Amino acid sequence: LEEIPRPVQDPGNILKQGYLEKRSRDPGFFGSEWHKRWCVLTQRSFLYFSSEKSKQPKGTFSIENYSARLNSQLRKDSRKKSCFELVCPGKRSYEFTAPSVAEAQDWVEQIQFLLKDLTSLTIPCDEEEEQKELSSDSMENSHNSTLNAEELIPEPEGEDIYEVLPGEFPKFP
Repeated sequence: LEEIPRPVQDPGNILKQGYLEKRSRDPGFFGSEWHKRWCVLTQRSFLYFSSEKSKQPKGTFSIENYSARLNSQLRKDSRKKSCFELVCPGKRSYEFTAPSVAEAQDWVEQIQFLLKDLTSLTIPCDEEEEQKELSSDSMENSHNSTLNAEELIPEPEGEDIYEVLPGEFPKFP
């Protein structure tokens, strides 16, 4: 079995990877504005490298709160239908060209699927938890309206263990 080299800081399972052309933020005077990059999509992040063999990413960002969509306005040439972008309000947008229209659609679908997964995992659970806590708190308060003030204040025991007095230094063995 041949092992695929993975970047050390790989933050999860690789869900999709491949070469895309990424539009650079500020192309040089003679430089191309589109650069071929090895792109990797994990469960929460998008990473891009100079090549498949690169160990250090040229860039990485969390896809949370981003949205992905096809955009044929990014290029004027024959590959314009293979373009897509990742946008997030208040953050930098990323523009890519895939090798084919089908590949561009696949990247967008994968990212949208992940984003839907991220929002469905986080939002409903939090809301349910908060509702449970609120209802149990309000029930407790209505039943035990005579709570002792001492019960609400945490015991101060053991707090002075970590106190360092001015002029003294902690001694380590």
